[in-house]
Amino acid sequence: MMKKKVIVYRLFALALVQLFTMGGVSAAEQDSPSVLVETAVARTQVVTEALTAYGVLDPDPDQVVSLSLPHAGLINRVWVRLGQRVKSGDQLLEVITAPDARMQYLQAQSLVDYARRELERQQRLQSEQLATRSQVDSANKSLVDAQAALKALQLRGMDKAEVTLRAPMDGVITRLDVSQGQRVQADTTALLIAAEQRLIARLGVEPEDLAKVEAGSPVTLTSIFVPDVRIDTTVREVHAMIDPATQLVEVLAEIPADRTEQLVLGSRIVGLIQLQSSPAVVVPRSAVLGEPGDRYVFTVHENRARRVAVQTGIETADLIAVKGALRPGDAVVVTGNYELQDGMAVRMAP
Repeated sequence: MMKKKVIVYRLFALALVQLFTMGGVSAAEQDSPSVLVETAVARTQVVTEALTAYGVLDPDPDQVVSLSLPHAGLINRVWVRLGQRVKSGDQLLEVITAPDARMQYLQAQSLVDYARRELERQQRLQSEQLATRSQVDSANKSLVDAQAALKALQLRGMDKAEVTLRAPMDGVITRLDVSQGQRVQADTTALLIAAEQRLIARLGVEPEDLAKVEAGSPVTLTSIFVPDVRIDTTVREVHAMIDPATQLVEVLAEIPADRTEQLVLGSRIVGLIQLQSSPAVVVPRSAVLGEPGDRYVFTVHENRARRVAVQTGIETADLIAVKGALRPGDAVVVTGNYELQDGMAVRMAP
């Protein structure tokens, strides 16, 4: 009876050994952890380096008109406000001519009358041979000078008690420096009118990035207020000094005339300036782990994770260029890679 029990135990032990060794899988391998992962294929692609710059939408400086007051006076009426659209010929300001300016015109008018009478007198004396030709010429010159001075004052509006300034073109009031009831001196800048159809984006670039940007570089503009509006244009100008207020260098990009209706002056703008393009091995951004100076990805080989050190380069919205012992066609882990260690078993997601 005892002999039969020993035989049964031996058969049971043999069955257990066969169970654990079946298919060449050891007990240690059965107990090793595995991670469920998803992969993507590394591939070669032309990538473009891009520089993000922030700025504001302004009128084109070449299309801004400055209106100055031709003479001293009192601002009697103001018909416009800052940011208002105006049409050519619209009333802007009404200015009452200052008494001193009005007196200057009346004196110039009296001088013309005197010079005319003096010329007539000299001509009469010459006809009686009591005056020379040079005296007549001198009187004639005095009249011409007096008439020119009077004409200049008329052009400045001093011949009128009130002067109305009108818009010289269609546009937007971008600056208003006077108010109703204010006394102003001659040649005071009253306001600026900018053409609404000629706009530019003023972008700020870090000085260390300036060498990468040049006139003609493609740039995509997006309004922060209207993010759905995307405008493709090019860099028009790259300035050569640092703005003291922002500590950035200004880069100007022109807005196409057919896209200006979608934007508002003063809007905050984001510009994506395209720089150099080159072919590179790219992987999804989620495949790259680690800190700067110690970047790596995990590849999958025979159901095992392999850690591969890489150096990162140009980044886009979804992809990142990498350099290292990674070849096009390699499967890189994009999901589940945070749980992996080098050599760990992996299971592929269905």
